[in-house]
Order: sequence, then structure tokens, then C-alpha cells
Amino acid sequence: VDGALRAVDGRVPGRRGLATRRRLLDTLADMLASTSYRDLKVVDVARAAGTSPATFYQYFPQVEAAVLALAEELAGEGGRELRSLVEGHSWEGEEVAATATAIADGFLSFWERHGALLSVIDLAALDGDRRFRDLRTRLLNGVSEASATPVAEARAAGRVPPDTEPRAVAVVLTSMLAHVAAHRSGLGDFGVTVDQLRSTMA
Repeated sequence: VDGALRAVDGRVPGRRGLATRRRLLDTLADMLASTSYRDLKVVDVARAAGTSPATFYQYFPQVEAAVLALAEELAGEGGRELRSLVEGHSWEGEEVAATATAIADGFLSFWERHGALLSVIDLAALDGDRRFRDLRTRLLNGVSEASATPVAEARAAGRVPPDTEPRAVAVVLTSMLAHVAAHRSGLGDFGVTVDQLRSTMA
């Protein structure tokens, strides 16, 4: 049992308790795809998960706390996934195109799978909620750090101008990839296909 996961009263849930907590979070994640998290009520989430509001309150004091728990999971697991798109891949010769395309594909796929929760994180961050802003930074920070390394190596090898700042390039690149991936469906309304986005991002 992960001792970091505790019920509202401070107790560490057993296996059944963890399964219930997981079911509540998975149900909430599904509901976010069609309902604004501000409109979601505890009774709705509990009913959809096949349990009671009293059970929900054993694990989360309100819906926002459960959304925050989902966001924390995504920042950890998702951050590692995004970082792995860049870290350890080749930026030499013919492999560069394949690496760049895999990164673009990875960002598009990640936002397609987690778009609803990522939208909530973005909105809460824009509203000034530091908790969600910090989690968004954590989500993207790993891929930014990993991206700075090949830029620094390219500068050292003379393949980019000597005044190139690796960290600045990495942050701008990561921000652009995330923004385009987040607006993929909207860009489609302007006639831009996913294949066009992928190749242009790469």
C-alpha cells in the first residue's frame, strides 16, 4: 500500500479502499470529457461510480480535490512520458527526422488521450490557481530539460549559432508543441489535417 495515499480522516486505505478511490478518479476523468469540472457535483460522480457521496467524502473533501489528484498523477506519469520522447534519442544524421516526428506524434497522442484533464489544468492555471500552475510546469519541465541537452550539444559542435541559449530554445519549443497539440481539434476546423500538423511540428 502506498502510504502517501490517505483518506480524508488520515487513514491509509486498504486494497478495497484504494480500488474505490481509483474507481472514483477514473469515473471523474471520464466525466470531465463531457462536463465542466465546475458543474460536477459529488453526488453525480459518486452515482456514476456506483457508490455514495459519503464514500466519496472518505477520500476527497470536494470534487476539486479529486481533480487535483488526477492532475498530480498526470504531472508525474505524463511528465515522464513526455520527457521520454526526447531523452536518449538521436539528433544525428538521418535519425533526426524520425526523432522529430516521434516527438510531434507523442505530443499529439498525449493531448488526445488526456485533453479533457489538460484543459481543466490550463483553465485553473489561467484563473490563478498556483497548485494547477505548478503541476502544469511540472508536467512540461522534464521535456524542456531533455530538449535543452541536444541544443547545447549542437551549439558546442557549431551546428547552431554560438549565442543560441539552449534553455530558451527548449522552453519555446515545448510551449509551441503543447499549444498546437492542445488546439488540434480547433485547427482542424480551419482545414489543417493531423498529418499536416504532425509534419509541420516535426
